[in-house]
Amino acid sequence: MRMMAIVMLAAGILALAYGGFSYTKQTHEAKVGPLEFSLSENRRFNVPIWAGVALAVVGGGLLLSGKK
Repeated sequence: MRMMAIVMLAAGILALAYGGFSYTKQTHEAKVGPLEFSLSENRRFNVPIWAGVALAVVGGGLLLSGKK
């Protein structure tokens, strides 16, 4: 339970600090003989501020009220 609280607190803080994350999606379009054509596109996933705050508050609450 304590580990889950720490992960939630860290995820909430990171979501507030960075506002989201970006990733690269790579799709292979065509292969013609030895040639391979591929397409890479960068995408960004934005985490809403309320979700970051909620994760941080719930994680902190769980950490403070955790059973010993």
